[in-house]
Amino acid sequence: MNNQKVGIIRTGVANVASVQAALARLGCEPVLIETARDVERLNAVVLPGVGSFAAGMASLNRLDLVQPLRERFAADRPTLAICLGLQLLCAASEESPGVKGLGVIQEEVRALRGSGLRFPQFGWNTVAAMAGMTYLQDGYAYYANSYGLLDNALGWQAAVTVYGSRFAAAIERGNCLACQFHPELSSSYGSELLGRWLTKSREAQPC
Repeated sequence: MNNQKVGIIRTGVANVASVQAALARLGCEPVLIETARDVERLNAVVLPGVGSFAAGMASLNRLDLVQPLRERFAADRPTLAICLGLQLLCAASEESPGVKGLGVIQEEVRALRGSGLRFPQFGWNTVAAMAGMTYLQDGYAYYANSYGLLDNALGWQAAVTVYGSRFAAAIERGNCLACQFHPELSSSYGSELLGRWLTKSREAQPC
């Protein structure tokens, strides 16, 4: 990947080691970042996350990254959101009433529900992609979630899965990709997905 530099936002609510390792295996130079300047200057940025919606938004607010992230998505700059990162793009979450998300997606995150199922969902599940998607293909990926985007995200293409509820496995739009599953933990399927996003990110590099 020609030492492509990729920023990983260090929010404090994500284990970034596996993301770093996955990017390094693809020949990238992963760089941990936590300032608005870094979010603005780097061509490709990853927003990872685990844990609660409220804690994730508190971290982004503390680091003054809310507006820079909104601007990245509005400008269609190469950005990848993972797990909680996808949920933080939404307007709100049933998990944390009263807490505002980034609002990049106007829908609300809701709890997965299903009789006889254990929550959170931990393990492999399907990814069913729409025809003609740039990054996403049918396959299996690793999930760790109790909440998801159950509604269609206006303006985005979605791959879906089912765990009690039908929800977005991942969504994509232009140079932006957001995965509810963990591509960095999803073996060859996740590695190939990351590779496609990184390739398109290089193509979007300003001259």
